[in-house]
Order: sequence, then C-alpha cells, then structure tokens
Amino acid sequence: MNAEFFTSEDIAQAVAYVRSQTRHQPQVGLVLGSGLSGLADAVTDADRIPFSRIPHFPVSTVEGHDGALVIGRLQGQDVLVMQGRVHFYEGYSMQQVTLPMRVMQRLGIHTVILTNAAGGINPAFHAGELMLISDHINLIGMAGQNPLRGPNDPTFGPRFPSMTRVYDPQLRDLAVKTAARLQIPLQQGVYMCLAGPSFETPADIRFLRVIGADAVGMSTVPEAVVARHGGLRVLGISTISNVAIDNIESEAETTHQEVLETGKLVVPRLTALLQEILSALPAPGEPVGT
Repeated sequence: MNAEFFTSEDIAQAVAYVRSQTRHQPQVGLVLGSGLSGLADAVTDADRIPFSRIPHFPVSTVEGHDGALVIGRLQGQDVLVMQGRVHFYEGYSMQQVTLPMRVMQRLGIHTVILTNAAGGINPAFHAGELMLISDHINLIGMAGQNPLRGPNDPTFGPRFPSMTRVYDPQLRDLAVKTAARLQIPLQQGVYMCLAGPSFETPADIRFLRVIGADAVGMSTVPEAVVARHGGLRVLGISTISNVAIDNIESEAETTHQEVLETGKLVVPRLTALLQEILSALPAPGEPVGT
C-alpha cells in the first residue's frame, strides 16, 4: 500500500491481465459506491475479476465494497462495472485510488458513470433521493492531494487539464430527461469530497453549506479528475444516504450501517435510471440522444 506513483508499464500490466480474463471489450465504465454493489447483478454474460488478482490494483477493505470487476453486457452496452472502490482514507495514495480510471482509459472505455453514497447538506434533500452531480469541490486536492500530482505522462493527458466541465453537460441533460420520463425524482447539486473516514462535525456541515456544497462524501472526485484528464466523459450520481447533522444538540448519529441500508432501498431506482441512460448512450463522437 506504499506505492505512490505508477509507471506506464505498471498500468499496462494491469490492462493486459484484465484483457486476458474477459471476452468483452467494454466501452462504458460504472463505479458502484457503498451499498450499491448489487447493481452489478444486472450485467449479463459476465466475467468477474477480483481486484486482488489484478497486478498493482488496490483492494477494498470497506464493508459494502465487494472488490471486483464485472465485465459484460448491460442494456446493449459492453460495460465494466466496479463492484466497490478504494478510498484515500484506507491508506492508499491518490494514484492507487485512481488506478482503475487509468486502466479503463487504456481499455478503450469512453464514458464512465460514477456513483456514491453521500450525506445531504442541502436542506431540501432527503435520505433515499438521488442527486445528479453538476460539479464538485475538490477540497482534498486544494490541500495538496490532487491525483494528478507527480510525473505526468502526456499519453494519458495534459499537464494542466481544465476542470471547468468535469461532468459532461450532454450526459447530465440525458440523465435529467430520463429521470423525468421514468418519474424518478432527481436532485442536482455540488458534491464535496472529504478525506474521511470520520463523518463530519456539525460545524463542518455548516461550513460546507456556506461554501456551496449540496452533498458530501469520501470518494468520486479523484476518479472524476483523472477520468477527465484522460478524456473520458463523466456522469456522476449520488444516493443521499443520510441527512448530514448540522446541530451539535442533535441526538441523531450518522453510521456506515445507515449508509448501507439506504443504499439497498435506492438500488431499484438507481438501477432503472442507469439502465435507461445506458440504452441511450451513443458511440464515441455521436451526439447524446434524448
């Protein structure tokens, strides 16, 4: 767990192993957050590859993150689904956390859908709702832990990539229209990534609300940054697993079990939404359908 940077050869080894274990050539990647691993059950003709068998791949240590790649067919798309992810708080470097994005890029994936469980900061949000990520606040990156820190390989992307539109506007528009057609309530907002693993204090929550965050979690942003650096289109969706506590007098307690239980409840809606989005995704270079 002490490797900070990876070489192109390291990444090539991981890619070669994944290719050797599947018959498919995935075009779309999905990353499943806490409590959402069951979404992978919808993948057909699937090849399953445990993270632990992939060279240099980080292994998840958190309950609710199964730690496997599931590669197969879903809604007419060749997909690579990550059942769970790893996090900075587990002791991994940012390059380890984001290695799967580099592997996806080298596999030829053009679009990645990132999901997570998040605490609702916006007072209008309720537990069990979905939030389309419109933008993010990379507080960890601002403090020096940007996943692009270190040597830059120009074959992956530029030294100084723009992050003006991390979350693809056309994909967000597709998600909004799809949710409306399915009559699935879909909030929109800014996702804040903190390091964790401790949950936020009430003062933290009040501060995050003031600076513009609508939801808070411990993942997704490093992956989104690296995916955009590599030219992938990114769509992000949070499940609001709990309402963040902003009052020190509150008797409520945020727990990981609460996050997992809410994830189970929201899986059917998220599955339906993602399946319809996938069915409408075009080939690279073609406009997104509605």
